[in-house]
Amino acid sequence: MLRQRFARLTIRSKLLAMVTIPLALVLPLLGLLLLVWGNVAFDRLLITKVRSDLAVARGYFDQLLVQVGDSAGAVADSHALHLALEARPATDLVALLRQIKAREGLDFVNLRDVAGALVATDTGTVSETGQRAAVLRVAANDRASASIEVLQPGELALLAPSLQTRVHVPLVATQNAAPTKRIAEERAMVVLATAPVRALNGRVIGHVQAGVLLNRNLPFIDHINEIVYPEGALPFGSKGTATLFLDDVRISTNVRLFGSETEDRAIGTRVSQTVRDAVLGQGGTWLDSAFVVDNWYVSAYQPLLNGKGQRVGMLYVGFLERPFTLLKYGMLAAIGIVSFAVMLAAAYLSLRGARVIFRPIELMAQTMRRVEAGARDARVGEVGNRDEIGQLAGHLDHLLDVVDLNTRALQRWNAELDAKVVERTRDLENAQRQLVRSEKLAAVGQLTASIAHEVNNPIAVIQGNLDLVRDIIGPEVGKAVRSELALVDQQIERMRLIVTQLLQFARPDEYAGYIDNVDIEAVLDGCLVLVGHLLAKTHIRIERELRATRRPAINRGELQQVLVNLLVNAIHAMPAGGTLRLASHDVAEDGVDIEVADTGPGLGPELLRELFEPFVTRKKDGTGLGLWISRSIVERYRGDIRAADRSDGVSGAVFTVALRIDSTVGDA
Repeated sequence: MLRQRFARLTIRSKLLAMVTIPLALVLPLLGLLLLVWGNVAFDRLLITKVRSDLAVARGYFDQLLVQVGDSAGAVADSHALHLALEARPATDLVALLRQIKAREGLDFVNLRDVAGALVATDTGTVSETGQRAAVLRVAANDRASASIEVLQPGELALLAPSLQTRVHVPLVATQNAAPTKRIAEERAMVVLATAPVRALNGRVIGHVQAGVLLNRNLPFIDHINEIVYPEGALPFGSKGTATLFLDDVRISTNVRLFGSETEDRAIGTRVSQTVRDAVLGQGGTWLDSAFVVDNWYVSAYQPLLNGKGQRVGMLYVGFLERPFTLLKYGMLAAIGIVSFAVMLAAAYLSLRGARVIFRPIELMAQTMRRVEAGARDARVGEVGNRDEIGQLAGHLDHLLDVVDLNTRALQRWNAELDAKVVERTRDLENAQRQLVRSEKLAAVGQLTASIAHEVNNPIAVIQGNLDLVRDIIGPEVGKAVRSELALVDQQIERMRLIVTQLLQFARPDEYAGYIDNVDIEAVLDGCLVLVGHLLAKTHIRIERELRATRRPAINRGELQQVLVNLLVNAIHAMPAGGTLRLASHDVAEDGVDIEVADTGPGLGPELLRELFEPFVTRKKDGTGLGLWISRSIVERYRGDIRAADRSDGVSGAVFTVALRIDSTVGDA
């Protein structure tokens, strides 16, 4: 019913309704949705920001684990430590541990025996009581490893008594924290690394244990904060913070008590129970607003796991939320004001513009009715408007003018289309003929391969009977027919060669030729002879380091083709002269590497990415297929060709041909 009433309205009434209804209903709703979306999008942007900040902080923290682990491994493998162990004076050992601790930036370094008893620390040797009380944490794979560990009261005192003053953290009453009866945190959170000390025969003779104390480690936490939130990284006066938690207690942080730069750091305060349950209780990552000490921060918390996979603490980064909240509300208010102003301006302009729409539209409607009645010369004429409606009226007149022309054009195009259909049909017939020809060639190839394989059988019979004839007639009688038998052998060998060529014609990619265990040095000598005319024109010096003792299985001619291609490329890379180094050596259990190195300009990362693709070349007259074909040949024998820039301090490129002793063509 409403639709029928709207249909009976005049065009003036319809236009007014179309203008006022969106302005009164739809546009306010769209504005509200824009405000809601803007609020959600802004919050998500902040969460995305703090998630990336947490990733950066965790990356630096993991780097600390790696550095401590590497330091412990370096100490365990150091020659100085082995000399100190052999010499045995305790003072020398303690001095060495102190020197290593200072050099590696560690908080403590100690040495333990195979059973895990504490032998010495950087503070001096320990007593028997200390040896028995100490705890050794060794990785399952008996290699250098680092992890986060929590030491009970007294354990750290055995390793580094001077660090005890940093361990004690009095708990500070914190709003929204979980209830507790503890008054202080006496445990120590350390990055602990253990590495085995091995004798020359590989036997473990002890363990090096090194670590960094995280309690009150303010330089470390400040460095994380500088990396994540450098100067000027946060606008509008927001400040970034970073914290390390032992359980739910801040043991290292740059958060200030009461939000003042002059106040002490908030060490000893605790995280809210909501965050504690989500991160330490459930093992999740917190990415949301959180109340930190005395203010709201856009926060990210991630659990820290010890060597056994237990959650023992948290890593936190975040930034002050209030400046961004004020910015968000200001932006949303600006969006609302602009939207309201735009709606008012649109309503005013729409109502004024509606008056110049009616007449052209009515004239166009009358013209169309006349054309439908058969008056093909009917036109709208001049409407007095130069806007889109006036242009539309002019276009309508023009359209009516060219209808006849378009009709004739359609007829002409139809004729052209018929001609093109005939032409395309002819092309299709040619393509079909080409396809049939290709299928015939494929059939000929299959037939050729079948004939070649069938001929091999009678050849084998003839060869076998010929050998039997030699045995029957004996050497004395055979002297009379020796030349005839030799002629038969030659013809049999010729037949084998013809069969081989037939197979190569039928399946060129699958037939690799005869495989032999070739002498690398002899092949290289032959290749140098082949490229001798190129070397004679240059000032290139040849260096040889041919140490390979194995003979790889490959077709000698194909290997020579590959090496000649590499030698030619190397010579072209040194037009002004240089050094061409040829090297070979045994690798792994059944491999041989052949290296061709030049002192040219090198390859560069961009060329290395596409070097073995077809049609890639630096030569003006090259096809770009040499390396592609060479790699295809080597891969057929389960080998490979690698290319790289030289890493021995000399500019140039080095190509390595990796071959195997026992190769089966087609297995690669």
